[in-house]
Amino acid sequence: MFKRSVLSSAVALVTAVQAHSIYAQDDSEALLEEVVVTGIRGSLTEAIELKRENIQIVDSIVAEDIGKFPDNNVVEALQRVTGVQVTGRGAGEVNAVTIRGLGDVSTTVNGREIFTSTGRSVALADIPASLLNRADVYKTRSAEQIEGGIAGQINVLTNRPFNFDDSKFVVAARGIYQSNSEEIDPNISMLLSDRWDTSAGEFGALVNISYAETNYRDENIWIGSLDPYRYDDFSRISGDYYQVGTVEGIPSQPGSSLNVNGQNVEYYLLRDAMGMTDFTGHRERPAANVSLQWAPNDTSEYLFEAFYNGYRNESFNNLVFINTNGASHFRNPDFYDGTNVIKTNYINNASMFTSGDGSSGDTDSFVYALGGNWNIGDSLTLESEVTYQTSVYERSFQALQTSAMRDRLVVDFNYDDGLPLVAFLDDATTANVDESVLTNPADWQMSNFFDNSGRDEGDAITWTMDGDYTTGWGFIERLSFGVRYDVRSALSRSRDQSSGACSMDGNPCNIADIAGLGSVTQDDFLDNEANVPNQWLVADGYFLSDNAELMRGLYGLQSGGSDFLDASTFDIEETTAAAYFQADYAFELGSQIIDGQIGVRVVDTDSELSFNESAATQVNSNSSSTEVLPNFMVRYEITENLMARLSYGKSIRKPDFGQLNPTMSLTPPADFTNAEYGFANSGNPNLKAVESINTDLSLEWYFAPSSSLYGVLFSRDIDGFVFTASKAIEVTDNPDPELNAKYVLSQPSNAGKGKLNGIELGFQYFPDNVPEWLQGAGVQASYTKIDGETNDPIFGPDTDDGPGELIGYETKPLIGVSDSSYSVVLAYEKAGFDARLSYVWRDDFLRGYNANFAMPAGDYSKPEANMDFQLSYDVTESLMVTFDATNLTGEVYRGYYTDPYLYNNGASIFSKTYALGVRYSM
Repeated sequence: MFKRSVLSSAVALVTAVQAHSIYAQDDSEALLEEVVVTGIRGSLTEAIELKRENIQIVDSIVAEDIGKFPDNNVVEALQRVTGVQVTGRGAGEVNAVTIRGLGDVSTTVNGREIFTSTGRSVALADIPASLLNRADVYKTRSAEQIEGGIAGQINVLTNRPFNFDDSKFVVAARGIYQSNSEEIDPNISMLLSDRWDTSAGEFGALVNISYAETNYRDENIWIGSLDPYRYDDFSRISGDYYQVGTVEGIPSQPGSSLNVNGQNVEYYLLRDAMGMTDFTGHRERPAANVSLQWAPNDTSEYLFEAFYNGYRNESFNNLVFINTNGASHFRNPDFYDGTNVIKTNYINNASMFTSGDGSSGDTDSFVYALGGNWNIGDSLTLESEVTYQTSVYERSFQALQTSAMRDRLVVDFNYDDGLPLVAFLDDATTANVDESVLTNPADWQMSNFFDNSGRDEGDAITWTMDGDYTTGWGFIERLSFGVRYDVRSALSRSRDQSSGACSMDGNPCNIADIAGLGSVTQDDFLDNEANVPNQWLVADGYFLSDNAELMRGLYGLQSGGSDFLDASTFDIEETTAAAYFQADYAFELGSQIIDGQIGVRVVDTDSELSFNESAATQVNSNSSSTEVLPNFMVRYEITENLMARLSYGKSIRKPDFGQLNPTMSLTPPADFTNAEYGFANSGNPNLKAVESINTDLSLEWYFAPSSSLYGVLFSRDIDGFVFTASKAIEVTDNPDPELNAKYVLSQPSNAGKGKLNGIELGFQYFPDNVPEWLQGAGVQASYTKIDGETNDPIFGPDTDDGPGELIGYETKPLIGVSDSSYSVVLAYEKAGFDARLSYVWRDDFLRGYNANFAMPAGDYSKPEANMDFQLSYDVTESLMVTFDATNLTGEVYRGYYTDPYLYNNGASIFSKTYALGVRYSM
């Protein structure tokens, strides 16, 4: 091996082994702790060294100290990694990530693939940050890494006893104030670790536990679909006379017309409904990690590890649904200038309903691992491990709708920068808004009751064997090889029942007659940012959850209980066998070094699938596939501090088990909406794995200690990208006659070829030659620019012989991909103080498609931003106090359908949080 600096060589050796071995992280931590400073700068410096010395392109988030990860969960921390965007903000947190715009991210913990219930990955938000040592984001892949995830892989590393020189004790507690819920939530953790030298070798034991609560409140306004209405009699023109779900929508120019029964009928466009949701809940997350290590001698080491994460959630969604398309008007509508689209509508006899939704969800996931590694001679290292994991998710949902009619309604769909105006007028002679009209129990009639629940179970047993052989063959330095055998099962069961007829002693039910059922929402909806009612009456979702049996009896539904769950919705067993072979090479070019990896991974998958099309019909099928995944990486040290990398490889993403389920759920068109189509959803058992050919070219300059500047050009050629296809169907043979109707069926399908190209830029700088008061200041910044598109298939109309044939492809932007995003972190540490201010921004992005209405189908989010702050102070060497704040700018998140002015579709606000904490370590 060619010489490098002492530090570079040490870290390179450790990192190379660590990328392969789940045990070697202990040594890397010890080495890095000896050469880097602590605090914010220390964590960022360690992340730079990991990036620099790993052969693959890797970005990391490293804990500043044990139990001092800078965020509440992994997802929040990852938003500051170059090329990573966070999505799914709500319920007091963000809960999903994309890498370079793609959500197909595989997740491992300590190098092991773990999952939640019937999913293929763990919910990263379920892993508390206090259990983490660091998180690595792999943007390129090597043959030794577990297959899955075309976007990349996130590996979460927990602490182990051999990480520390001797004993370690850390306890931390924080109180987190949520601005929307006005609650203070506890977040506590403890780590206890020690190691001992005995006559039988060295032993180490570690226990790390965590518990977090969150009381959350999300407030949302949404604006419904848009349809054409006749100018002459205000009647809705059905979808038989125009194509629904197109990218452009139907024309919005004044005077536009449709051919209805041979006549050109002029129309205007009107939104059919508007709604508000006040979503509250309480969530608990217990978690624990136990690690036992034993090194009987210098050539072997054994590990037992157990990892647990739990999830407990109860929520109450207060929803009001207002129909805005009534045919009777007390004044003519107003239009957006130069269009036939109605901006302001004035309606008599406006119909509406509320829905109180109570839901709960519980998850318990356990991972157990037992393994060892052995040095055989001077050249060969072997390691093997057996892992067993199990995960169960139980869910329950009850909802009760109440309906009402109001005399007069004024609605402006875009009154203030995407926010609407909604006003109910109290009588025919005044224009004053009287919000009490929505809170009187006598005005609300009980209607539909929904009762759903389910249980999802998953387990897996996995065996791995890996080896490294140091060759001494010249430029081929090391050979790596291994096998993995995994047997995975997934079982999902559910129940679903509903009724619209409630009876008490033979009389219709009244919400006021059931003590505790009625609830009035809080009076500060959306922080009074919008001119909408800020209170309404709704059935209490918590009451429904706690009194489900009472409600089932009143509505004549079958009693619940765990034995009521229907036969399995799906039952899947999947067996995966994988083998890889990889070579590390290095040689000199002039005075510099070129090194890298070349390898291949072969994956064989066999699946046994069982689905229930109905209670009496079960469908069984088998599938098998073999994937060959090559990879090639070259790294060139142009100078001592300037490095270039080129990576080429293939990755796959298997379909989620739920996406394979062909069972169809049907929601027929509701009478009060005058809609022609209902909603239908199903999976697709014919889905194939998504394949991606990945190319990356990077240039990295490490120009000063703790500092770097780098850029990456990347390309993803994707085949079979999964998207939601929608088409019109008609159900005529359902045993329940109320379900025989027209529907728009949404179903996952493999698209044609797609492409994603982009550039990442990153910068980190801690200047040393600055005035005393600026020493310790630094900046970390990153920018990502992405251009992505996919070719979605277009199908012709269904015929008597079956589904419509493929007639072509349509180029569309990739869902969830922002063209631009950036983050900036300002850091400062001085005399025991550590401070960090971070700002993250992402551009507009496509959220999906609303495929069954006349308006443009693209559902977009406006730009999103987030600002966080962290401060800590070392009171003593062992005692630290902290202050954290998130979402400081209090963003209002807005959405729209293709045109943000004409077709705004809602807004949401989420909590700011402020946290005080204390941490003690010894």
